[in-house]
Amino acid sequence: MTNYFLTAFTVVCLAVNAFSQTNSSFKNQFKMKLNAGIVTEKLAETKSFYTKVLNFEITFENEFYLLLHTPGKEAEISFLLPNHPSQQPLFQKPFAGQGMYLTIEVEDVDKVYKEIKKKGIEIKIDIRNEPWGDRHFAIQDPNGIGIDIVKYTPQDN
Repeated sequence: MTNYFLTAFTVVCLAVNAFSQTNSSFKNQFKMKLNAGIVTEKLAETKSFYTKVLNFEITFENEFYLLLHTPGKEAEISFLLPNHPSQQPLFQKPFAGQGMYLTIEVEDVDKVYKEIKKKGIEIKIDIRNEPWGDRHFAIQDPNGIGIDIVKYTPQDN
């Protein structure tokens, strides 16, 4: 399954791309890399889910922080224990489990779907084709984050 996770966090990438296109002088001055982070008490469950179900790998971890990357290292995501004394108040409140999703683009969505089903993971949205050309399905991580696993199909103009 490692070869199938090419791009993660599509929404974030689109936002960074839109920002960089609107300010080309800023784009030329600063290189950016984005890491989305979730504050959660479920570090162990989260680590297990992302490494065993989605084949993410550990970039760094300690007793209060977990940094994971996609199999090809195209993207990272981090998880932080809430109320940790090393963190400022801005980064202490736990994620409430709603209002966030991740998109992971894969080459063969049907194969990934079958592999995830074999692992016994509950499918929240069954595999389907959308009128705009995408084929996708969705699962949910231990923190309540919806994960849309998709194969994008370019549309003819």
